[in-house]
Amino acid sequence: MLPDIENLLRLQEADKEIRRLHDEIAEFPKRVAVIEQKLAGTKAQLEKAQGAIKADEATRRKFDTTIADLRGKISKYRDQSLDVKTNDQYKALLHEIQFAEKEIAATEDKILELMVNADSRDKEVKAAQAELKAETAEIEKEKEQARQRTAEDEKLLAEWNAKRAGLRTGVNEDLLRHYERVSKFRGSGISEVRDQKCMACQVMLRPQTYNEVRSGQTTIVCDSCQRILYFNPADEMAALAPAARARRHHPKIDAPQAWYYRAEFGETGEVYLCLTNAGGQSSRRVYEIHTGRLIGDILIREGGYRQAFPEDITGAIRLNGGWSEDELEAWGNELPMVVLDSLAADLDLARHEMTARPSTKPEAHTAVPSEQAAS
Repeated sequence: MLPDIENLLRLQEADKEIRRLHDEIAEFPKRVAVIEQKLAGTKAQLEKAQGAIKADEATRRKFDTTIADLRGKISKYRDQSLDVKTNDQYKALLHEIQFAEKEIAATEDKILELMVNADSRDKEVKAAQAELKAETAEIEKEKEQARQRTAEDEKLLAEWNAKRAGLRTGVNEDLLRHYERVSKFRGSGISEVRDQKCMACQVMLRPQTYNEVRSGQTTIVCDSCQRILYFNPADEMAALAPAARARRHHPKIDAPQAWYYRAEFGETGEVYLCLTNAGGQSSRRVYEIHTGRLIGDILIREGGYRQAFPEDITGAIRLNGGWSEDELEAWGNELPMVVLDSLAADLDLARHEMTARPSTKPEAHTAVPSEQAAS
């Protein structure tokens, strides 16, 4: 993996953490508002209970005034009864006195009811006051915890910003500008490639693009989402792990065509070898394992490939593969992606098999005769 890609992956991790911290810090006023909203409900209950007591007191004062007025009327009516000259006038004043006395009795009953209710009102106020006191203490504790968390987030944010500034210096300026421009609009600027597609936008890549990303030799951008692409072999191995536990099919020793993997081949490094027998002769094609490009010319020698190319077979890992000569000719100078994937998957299985059987001496680690290597 290119150093720029490794730095960008670390930079993207820093950017994600910075965004998370920014969001969490921005949530602080909202969290405080929610906390205070709880307190507002309890305060409203207390104010309602206190308001009911005040309303009852006002009503009682009104009733007291009413009774006083009625008693004044009764006194007036009695004084007037001393001066009346007819029975009808006396009866009328007596009726008014009786009516006022009934009103006084009814009003006194209402005052008594208010006095009874006053006890329950007092209990409601005391309960609301106690609840408000307890809730205020709890809410202040929650607010202090929120303030502490925000202070920690601000400290972490400063550390991540410093780390981010350091990471930016390790990335090519043009590549960094592209990453930041895409990140601004899409939330991320770099994406893993797996199963021949961009994992961010899920769009399939062209075979050549996929091969170039897997080679890890140059920076490639997704044609669809413009994110910078990278390939992680470890993820591909993890995906193959269940299949690796299955029994691997081994190619036949006398097959007319054989495929091998060599970790080193001249200045090229890792390659796939395709050896084919035909008409008393054998041919050798060499392909770069990441891009599938044909390296050099097709080499032809007399005899079978095990006798003609012993130096290539010795120490190589035999792979499953069998395609016709017509197919090889049609592919020309580059193997299709499906062939590369098939060979890579079988190579992973072979390596897993070697790891699972440490007592077995694998071809890739021991120089063995060509006949044994071919199996």
